[in-house]
Amino acid sequence: MSDIDDTDADGATPGHGHIRSYVLRQGRVSDAQRRFHEEGMPRWGIPYQATALDFDAVFGRRTHRILEIGCGMGETTATIAERHPQNDYLGIEVHTPGVGSLLKEISTRGIANLRVIQHDAVEVVRDMIAPGSLSGIHIFFPDPWPKKRQQKRRLIQPEFVALLADRLAPSGYLHCATDWEDYANQMLEVLNGERRLLNMANGFTPRPPYRPQTKFESRGLKLGHGVWDLVFRRASMR
Repeated sequence: MSDIDDTDADGATPGHGHIRSYVLRQGRVSDAQRRFHEEGMPRWGIPYQATALDFDAVFGRRTHRILEIGCGMGETTATIAERHPQNDYLGIEVHTPGVGSLLKEISTRGIANLRVIQHDAVEVVRDMIAPGSLSGIHIFFPDPWPKKRQQKRRLIQPEFVALLADRLAPSGYLHCATDWEDYANQMLEVLNGERRLLNMANGFTPRPPYRPQTKFESRGLKLGHGVWDLVFRRASMR
């Protein structure tokens, strides 16, 4: 997958039908990241396809499946999967350096319950994830797009949240986190607006223990910066 941006001025991708929440640039990929990417994708990567993924075939078992959207450099994703071997995890990340770093974590830690897709998250969720097939979804620190004119590119929008809710099994959870208060409030409004999701707190929630605190987050908290977590569950609809 290329790291060259092909969006138009409004963030829309030609032929894709939605505004992308990220910009791909030609960035530096270290030798190690490139090597682990080249060696790891055939083993732990899943190519994008416009058909529903067979999780049982991918992981060789049937258990809880957790989707993480936006793995960054992969440390948090790998740590969660390593600490919870009873679950299977699927990570989505578009940037090659991050995918290479995540594949390095999988290789060096010997993680067996984590796979990676390098593709647009909206398309993956729409085309590859069957309705009701996920026990959980993690979206940690997505790009806040802080400028007013950019906020239409934020990932947490009503249409995408409706799609995520459809992919959750009854009682499955959606966990979002951000360190931008404005985005946190928008997330809360959007998630509260999805009738199939129920807030597990009165507004925001303390960080659940399964989400590791990153070094960047720890530094920010020491400086007085806030972090907001939201956990919603899929209601059983009758």
